[in-house]
Amino acid sequence: MRTRIIDFLNRYSLIFHMILSMLLCFIIEAVSRHSIISAYAFFDQHTLAFVYNSFIVFASLSLVYLVRRRAFARIILSGFWLFLGIVNGCILSNRVTPFGFTDLKCIPDLLSMQDTSYFTAAEATLVVTLVALFIGFCIYIYIKGPKFQGTKRKYMTPFLVSVCFLMLPVTTQAAQNSNILASYFSNIAQGYENYGFVYGFSTSVVDRGMNKPENYSKETIEAAQENSKQKKTTNPDNPNIIVVLLESFMDPTEINFLEFSKDPIPNFRKLTENHSSGYLTVPVVGAGTANTEFEILTGMSMQYFGTGEYPYKTILKQTDCESIASDLSKIGYGTHVVHNNGGNFYSRANTFSMMGFDTFTSKELMNIQEYTPLGSWPTDDILIGETIKALDNTKNQSDFVYTITVQGHGDYPTEKVLDNPEILVSGAADDATNYQWEYYVNMIHEVDKFIGNLTKALEERDENTMVVFFGDHLPTLGLEDANMASEDIFKTKYATWNNFGLAKEDANLAAYELLANTTNQLGIHEGTIFTYEQKALDIGITNTQSYLEGLNHLQYDLLYGERYAYNGADPYPATELEMGVEDVLLSAVYPSQANGYVTLIGENFTNWSRVYVNGEKVSTTFVSSSRLRINIEDIEIGDTVVVNQMGSSNTIFRSSNEMVY
Repeated sequence: MRTRIIDFLNRYSLIFHMILSMLLCFIIEAVSRHSIISAYAFFDQHTLAFVYNSFIVFASLSLVYLVRRRAFARIILSGFWLFLGIVNGCILSNRVTPFGFTDLKCIPDLLSMQDTSYFTAAEATLVVTLVALFIGFCIYIYIKGPKFQGTKRKYMTPFLVSVCFLMLPVTTQAAQNSNILASYFSNIAQGYENYGFVYGFSTSVVDRGMNKPENYSKETIEAAQENSKQKKTTNPDNPNIIVVLLESFMDPTEINFLEFSKDPIPNFRKLTENHSSGYLTVPVVGAGTANTEFEILTGMSMQYFGTGEYPYKTILKQTDCESIASDLSKIGYGTHVVHNNGGNFYSRANTFSMMGFDTFTSKELMNIQEYTPLGSWPTDDILIGETIKALDNTKNQSDFVYTITVQGHGDYPTEKVLDNPEILVSGAADDATNYQWEYYVNMIHEVDKFIGNLTKALEERDENTMVVFFGDHLPTLGLEDANMASEDIFKTKYATWNNFGLAKEDANLAAYELLANTTNQLGIHEGTIFTYEQKALDIGITNTQSYLEGLNHLQYDLLYGERYAYNGADPYPATELEMGVEDVLLSAVYPSQANGYVTLIGENFTNWSRVYVNGEKVSTTFVSSSRLRINIEDIEIGDTVVVNQMGSSNTIFRSSNEMVY
């Protein structure tokens, strides 16, 4: 009986592969969309796209014909696709942006963030357990499963499998030409929704980096540069410039179904009334902060990169990149980053070096004591003092400080967490959603207080200062275009503040144009990209095809091309980024025999301080910013002691002086 079944399956294996491919695609869509009904709707409304997704899976399954253990190979390949679909479904439970190939480069970041809103240690354990069980099952099938006993065609089978794979680019091009598929996703989430996960993920694998623009040449770069603003920097007393990324920040009153007991963001609203402000079109929704950040700092547009690309995790791993920091450094600015999250998250420590920053104060260099009610994220008040420290670090010098907040970050709980919320929220579809909005709105109300306190602290300084506040993306709370006053979930807001009477000039901008506009108002005309955008902003051509083509050519030239804009030179090399702006000082080490520990006295210790004895890390207890403890058994007379500020993956960000015990 078993032999007959196997013979039957072998005889009609191509038909079964077609059925299996479609079944896998349907399951993947159901998991990704969290609904069997939604999966069926995709099949019904985008039938040809569904068939193409199935063909991709079918092509991969054709590999089984190259081996005799075909049952084993089918299980491996089917498990692979199901695993990707399940990962996508899990990710879409916590953010809007679906799973792409570049996310694989972020796995170390996620592993360093256990017990946050991304996943818990229990969830990680469950995933590992399931993977281990699957591997065990595969091993069993490999040992006990059937082998193909028929004639193995040595040349014909590989040829037919190759033909199957060679048909992929041909059918892809045909489907794109027929508008069955799209070659570019302006909205990644919508692209996956319309064209399927398998195609979306596959596109993110093969379509990475930037494609060489048509007609790219030295002449096209020279033409773009001729269309840049030629006027030199005119402000002899360049003010400090502080740019503040407000995590998941928006104006909640622009959501048409919510009501509030009082204005959640009075300080931000006051800025919009008295200083330059407007809508900001960002490249992401619900997640992907690094891509909005990339646009802000470089003036480059994410629309020219591949699906799901994170330049921080790809091209900037190996290539230095002109940015606002390197441009302002050329006219004497000190450049700093302040962020109350990990220095290695999104590879920021590496990226900010590639962008030409001088210093980066991450959470590992901060004495953080206060967290959000869920305990997931530090509160943002600490960033006020750290931003001031960055300004004070350079005497008699203008500064650019990029400050990144985190308090507004998800996840937002579906149960009541705040017993006495300052802002009462109503209007959501059910209690669980209302609790989410209540938590989110009260968190950004606290962020709004941070905005007021920061501008107040800067007002008290006797230095001309310009501040730009902007939201990086909307929160992951299921918003749609129809819910928004702007009618666009890719629009956040920005607002500015200054203490030297700069005129109010409102403008709606793309994120990559924000700092070109800001520096233009300040009379600062520096940078290959920013001066190109300044000229376009001056004459109002930022939506024209010629302007966008020039931008595409310029950023390709700087990141992937021949650097014709620099005449082949490298005028903006990576910097030796210094982590933090304060020394970690170790002044005394003394034992407490009765208590069994050794105390280290010093300055600027944090929760991420670790004691190294003779070069080996030992268990460390943080007591205060001036006191650490280690076990007395871990040290002997004559040993060398140093305190290191540690990032994820055992990265040493900063070290104290050495002492001999």
